Amino acid sequence: MGGFDNFWAQGDAITRTVAALLLLMSVSAWVVILWKGWLLRRVRKDIERAVPAFWAAPSLDAGREQLAAFDRERALSPLLAAAVATPPGGTLEAKGHADSQLTRRLRDALYGVLAQLQFGQVLLASIGSTAPFIGLFGTVWGIYHALINISAAGSISIERVSGPVGEALVMTAAGLAVAIPAVLAYNIFGKMVGSCEAELEGFAHDLREMVLDASRAPA
Repeated sequence: MGGFDNFWAQGDAITRTVAALLLLMSVSAWVVILWKGWLLRRVRKDIERAVPAFWAAPSLDAGREQLAAFDRERALSPLLAAAVATPPGGTLEAKGHADSQLTRRLRDALYGVLAQLQFGQVLLASIGSTAPFIGLFGTVWGIYHALINISAAGSISIERVSGPVGEALVMTAAGLAVAIPAVLAYNIFGKMVGSCEAELEGFAHDLREMVLDASRAPA
């Protein structure tokens, strides 16, 4: 801790700005990591319980009640709402083919749910890709600043050089410490979102077939 105190006390405005930026990026990444980890686990569990319960229901109304009971993060309910929605009469939308309208509504609803599940991924990717370079910049600037101070002092020794340079290298380590969890979380969450996307696409496809079959039944 003393080395960091010395580094902070001897650093200039740029060095302190880099350190504060890395701290902000680390806090932001961990907030997103904890929140998305909790959210995606809930969504996966909801899908595992809600989809079988919906198809086991005796009627559409009962199936809607099952979704309302299990779909805590509303990943499936928008798809059902889009499947059973009816366009207002007298509009161009109502004059289109029923199957095309249904496909478009389900696609839009699916994109909306996926956007909710993917929220925060861009931040993790940005932090994972930029934090090492920000830390490296802090190290380079810290070494430059230390060498300038040593040169102004007029005496150079290994002890006077190794201390400030070693403290400046901490910025590179800090950048890596910020980036590595963000990159790992981005990859893990990407896989989890992909798994949820496959389940949601399957549910949307089955809903489409159910609605189309129901519309053809009277004929």
